[in-house]
Amino acid sequence: MNRKMIAFFVGRVLRIEAALMILPTVVSLIYREEEWIMIAAAALISFGTGYLLSFRKPKNMSFYTREGIMAVALSWILMSVFGAIPLWHAVAHIGFTDALFETISGFTTTGASILTEVESLPKGLLFWRSFTHWVGGMGILVFVLALLPEAAGDSIYLMRAESPGPSVGKLVPKVKSTAKILYLIYIAITMMEIVVLMLTGMSLYEASVISFGSVGTGGFAIRNSGCMEYTALQQWVITFFMIACGANFNVYFLFVARKFRDAFRSEEVISYLSIYAIITALVAFNIRNTFTGVHDVIRHSMFNVASVMTTTGYATADFNTWPTFSKMLLLVAMFIGGCAGSTAGGVKVSRVIIGSKTIRKELQHFVHPRSVKILKFEGKPIEHAVLRGINVYFLTYIIIFAVSVILVALDEKDFTTTVTAVIATFNNIGPGLEMVGPTGNFSQFSIFSKYVLMFDMLAGRLELFPMLLLFMPMTWRRQR
Repeated sequence: MNRKMIAFFVGRVLRIEAALMILPTVVSLIYREEEWIMIAAAALISFGTGYLLSFRKPKNMSFYTREGIMAVALSWILMSVFGAIPLWHAVAHIGFTDALFETISGFTTTGASILTEVESLPKGLLFWRSFTHWVGGMGILVFVLALLPEAAGDSIYLMRAESPGPSVGKLVPKVKSTAKILYLIYIAITMMEIVVLMLTGMSLYEASVISFGSVGTGGFAIRNSGCMEYTALQQWVITFFMIACGANFNVYFLFVARKFRDAFRSEEVISYLSIYAIITALVAFNIRNTFTGVHDVIRHSMFNVASVMTTTGYATADFNTWPTFSKMLLLVAMFIGGCAGSTAGGVKVSRVIIGSKTIRKELQHFVHPRSVKILKFEGKPIEHAVLRGINVYFLTYIIIFAVSVILVALDEKDFTTTVTAVIATFNNIGPGLEMVGPTGNFSQFSIFSKYVLMFDMLAGRLELFPMLLLFMPMTWRRQR
């Protein structure tokens, strides 16, 4: 294992995190808040640590599977630790565990919060809290790849370890160019939403933090009521961008490359929109007597289903009070999540499609044992390694989910709260049901449960295996 290269890369990540902290520091200075000192201090600590790790460039710059996995897992953990410093020192009545929970929730675009009141917090801190969504949405390692010189070996291992979905490929021959394309698209969509929200009457500050949450599919709100107080037009705008950012970003690259036919034929995006439309229609029908007027029914159902399915976590209504049928549909949407290659969490639509096709193939094999059927996805044959990876993913997912529920159950919370707390964090959604519903939070859990849920957030964001391998002794052994 190339440990020097891992340390060098993690150091670069911490230095870039320090640079990113400049923006909330400036925001804090604009609003004349004393907290800018703590944000700037955290940036200096992050930069100093990063410099010590990366001041000397290793001779061997090779990156392979183990190095990629370790660099990703360690980078996310350490940048969460340093990112938690401003909240830890500037927000009253929260310890380091709560600050770390909030920061991991931000970087993993989960949006689960331990804060019971946010409107009184300094704007600089709220900006940093929401900005972590945007940084973690596309992935900090993808951002670093766009800036660093091309490494030896194969840098695609870094993107595969961090990016959501069953498989990750390059849009163009060079990984660095792929990273740049992804971030340019990401920035363009973010700027577009900020401008549109400002045209609806939002301030630049509020439009920015809401855009960070919806484009990064994170969901930290800066109002205690979430998105309930925004105008209907503003809620429609947020709905559109949440849906847009739950789709595979490769499709947007196809639009930019003027490959419109390929973009409109994307099997995953078509399935994603179809699932969303079906669940929204069923929820709208079920809650038709909850709101006055057809427009309100459609708006609230479209917004909240989009928020849950893209794992954003914003809310325009307390869906914890909706009929049981609607809540079960929302749970289904939570598990499915968005597309691979998006900023959304969940199992991913691509895995659901391939899993469904595998089941259908096996059923056909029972009826016609001699038949040979090749599974295809997006018009291409599915490799055996991809099928094996998906099967292992589902099994691992179930095991981690079950163990997490059992461990969190030690807090003796009610069944719905316990189960949906794990669902909400493991799938990077944010709100669950009952005590952790849209109007609740995670502050009442024990320190032990919070660390379990923090592991779930990181594991869910990093596709399970990097976090598991980080704690396995064989990962760190030297190869003979």
